[in-house]
Amino acid sequence: MTKKTLVCSCNQTMPLDISQIAKGLGVEAKNISLSNALCRQEIGTFIGASQGVDEIVLACTQEKRLFEEVASEQEKPLVAPIKFVNIRETGGWSADAKNAMPKISALLAKASLPEPDPVNMVSYQSGGRVLIIGPGDAAIEWAKRLAKNLSVGVLCTSGGVLPQERDFPVYSGTVKKIKGYLGAFDVEWAQENPIDLELCTRCGACLDACPESAINLSYQIDLEKCKGHRACVKACSSIGAINFDRVDKSRTESWDLIFDLSKEPLLKMSQPPQGYFAPKGDPIDQAIAAAELMGMVGEFEKPKFFSYSEKNCAHGRNGQIGCSACIDVCSTAAIESQFRDGKGIVKVNPNLCMGCGACATVCPSGAMRYNYPSVPYLGQQIKVMSKAYQAAGAKLAPSLLLHSDSKGQELIQDLGRLAATQSKSHKGLPAHVIPLGLHHSASTGIDFWFASLAHGFSQVAILLSGEEAPEYQDALAKQVNVAQSILDGLGYAKDSIILLQADSSVGLEKAVSQISERPTLCPVATFAFATEKRETLEAALEHLMIHASKKITSEQPLALIAGSPLGGVQVNQDACTLCMSCVGSCPENALRDNPDMPQLSLIERNCVQCGLCVRTCPENALTLIPRLQTTEIRKKVVVLNETKPFHCISCGKPFGTLKMVELMLGKLSLHAAFSGEAMERLKMCSDCRVVDMINKPNDNDVV
Repeated sequence: MTKKTLVCSCNQTMPLDISQIAKGLGVEAKNISLSNALCRQEIGTFIGASQGVDEIVLACTQEKRLFEEVASEQEKPLVAPIKFVNIRETGGWSADAKNAMPKISALLAKASLPEPDPVNMVSYQSGGRVLIIGPGDAAIEWAKRLAKNLSVGVLCTSGGVLPQERDFPVYSGTVKKIKGYLGAFDVEWAQENPIDLELCTRCGACLDACPESAINLSYQIDLEKCKGHRACVKACSSIGAINFDRVDKSRTESWDLIFDLSKEPLLKMSQPPQGYFAPKGDPIDQAIAAAELMGMVGEFEKPKFFSYSEKNCAHGRNGQIGCSACIDVCSTAAIESQFRDGKGIVKVNPNLCMGCGACATVCPSGAMRYNYPSVPYLGQQIKVMSKAYQAAGAKLAPSLLLHSDSKGQELIQDLGRLAATQSKSHKGLPAHVIPLGLHHSASTGIDFWFASLAHGFSQVAILLSGEEAPEYQDALAKQVNVAQSILDGLGYAKDSIILLQADSSVGLEKAVSQISERPTLCPVATFAFATEKRETLEAALEHLMIHASKKITSEQPLALIAGSPLGGVQVNQDACTLCMSCVGSCPENALRDNPDMPQLSLIERNCVQCGLCVRTCPENALTLIPRLQTTEIRKKVVVLNETKPFHCISCGKPFGTLKMVELMLGKLSLHAAFSGEAMERLKMCSDCRVVDMINKPNDNDVV
């Protein structure tokens, strides 16, 4: 299937050079249609293009809805989808627009790629049962409005006049816990007031009976006014709704939706689960949330953003916790630790996952992988953009700006519009800065950043636009620090990978001034972006190390900061008994034993610095060393410690290490049970020890 590329200058507000753009795309200029008013007078050009079977790449996003409507109204339906790409705010509307043709070529080339492979979907079922939590008056008022379309319940956390009719359940108490997601929320609260609103019929007998007027139309007892006459209990005896001696105060109920009207949200996480709305006290925000609630009935789907490989996970072994990076970074509480038979894994609730991808970014082993889209697909985008940029005649290398498809995209569009309407004070995005939208800014890590540098980008900038949870900001800052320490140690510019922060278009313009135009760091690589994180990281590192101005040697490896996913293990040979507990605990097969002799070795390339070996070692003989060794050494099996085997004094068969047996003999030499023949038997293998005990029985024998 061929492609038709339609480009519009937006009423000649962009100085487009179709010949140069075509050169970047590797096509003839006649294959690109240039219009000045494609969405108005020249709409016929689009209609004509949509009549064929060719895929359409249309350089306009503002009028996307119009073009889709026009296409749907044609007698002949579209065979191929339309792909929309923004070249206006990202390139054409800037002070540097005349030099933006390579960038525009790159953006059009990226849009021409096939769609990423579809991912599995996560389903939600909501019957529209919503629990409204908050001050009584506000909660009950919203319940009256929503009850016409939803099945509502109210949990009054304070006061509120109850309606006389029991059109919906009303509870009272203090919320203890909210767990779950759209269609599956569990709410636990404490029923603390003596009057149980689930039983109360609102007959008013208690109000008349109370001598202190401690009960009002909220049908809750003001315990500060109450003097303990218990006249209300007697008045309610036939109903039984009042109990001052209630022991079981806990209540639990399941709901599909939560409408939290508390002054501060009960769920403190930065990204609350779907189906949870917390507009606080603002009436407008409450109305917006209520409108959204009305539409949350039925079956819903979202992508399953991640995949998890238990085999590669370095979370736990032998009852010890190693890496917990994904658990620590997740702001939605979607990831939890699970241990079974001493082995630790992590469990991700896909319904709670909001797709930030930070778990995959911080995972050192690649056990957690982000799929929306995958790194190999992002790698295809990087390659075609870099190739098109250079083919269009650019003299220097492009820079990559990673941003979110939500707030980050809005800031870029706002900046472009400022550059178009206030050109004297705003310049827009520089011509060498190519934006790449992500579902979330935290979804890429050092493997992708290094690989992008190796494939022709001179700088990678990650934009934080203020919407990210603090956990994600911290995680990205740490990852960038690790990346910069490696770049600096190899002789590359430390700021080839940077973190930018901006929550306004003006702030963005100031932030992107840190992205300078430069030549490529090294010759463009040819390796593929792999599905496995470590494979991509290793390929990128090897390429960068080959072309680095500072060479790492076996005598002087590059020391890295703590928290690096790269490094080795140092063994205190005086303390190590070669018990091989560390080998059994290593989830990545980095530490190895030798079946033929007492020997501990390491393949440093496999080490993810999880620390399980350090925590498992009974002699405290191991230490992690964050570092980058030469590629050759990292691939080799390097012996860390070895000793002579101890041979059975009876049959000569090796059964342990000399050091281990000597240590054991030294510790047991003063024990009464190991005197005489028993001490000699410790020098025998298990078979010979049994034979000797049978032939020479002794009261102190220990097998």
